[in-house]
Amino acid sequence: MSSSPTLESLFGLRGRTALVTGGSSGIGRGIAGALAGAGARVLIAARTQSAIDEAVAEIRADGGTAEGLRADLSTRAGAHALADVAGEVDILVSCAGINLRPPMSELDEPTWDATMAVNLDAPFVLGQRLAPGMAERGYGRLIHISSQQAHRPFGNSGAYGVSKAAVEGLARVQAEAWSSRGVTANVLIPGFVRTPLNRETISDPAVIDALAARTVVGRNGLPEDFAAAAVFLAGPGSAYVTGQSIAVDGGFSVH
Repeated sequence: MSSSPTLESLFGLRGRTALVTGGSSGIGRGIAGALAGAGARVLIAARTQSAIDEAVAEIRADGGTAEGLRADLSTRAGAHALADVAGEVDILVSCAGINLRPPMSELDEPTWDATMAVNLDAPFVLGQRLAPGMAERGYGRLIHISSQQAHRPFGNSGAYGVSKAAVEGLARVQAEAWSSRGVTANVLIPGFVRTPLNRETISDPAVIDALAARTVVGRNGLPEDFAAAAVFLAGPGSAYVTGQSIAVDGGFSVH
């Protein structure tokens, strides 16, 4: 008869390495801190060195283990380069993204290509590069960040919404490919979270208030709202959860 599970056996990440793209700000930074708090060695990948250094310093000040990796995920070569320097990774959180959302009538091919490169191609390349090693070791977690705009268009969803819908499809096929070897793939779907990614896109206070009113809890999201869900999906206790898209949105999607 097995002993009762402990918090460590369900959620502990000691001895695991987590790579968090976009981990220097917003939701990615909140998730990086949470994974470090659960015991993981966290690799924070982003474009701006000063922001990386600040995020790493914050985690270390809290007693966690973190390192920074400067990365440019706007090309497939950049994604491959990140995989090369990251080494063996147990948890991949694909949070890096760009939010270019002109009206559909003004959406040109360069904007489409730039959006897909960061939001879809990079998670694909990193998954292809890192998941086989996870499978060989018998443990891996692929965690993607999607958007409400993958499911319902608003605010000129454009290429951004399409890229996030594709990411959810990517997670499902990754789950099919790798779950039998201990590698799960899942998605977190935020509601509206005011982060540097969307600060310029949605700056009207009336719109922000309307988005908050659309939730059940009565407020917009915060980066720390994703901490517990990310630790769960990264940990051993979620081994039977795969191919799922989980809304962390204050009830936005059901209201």
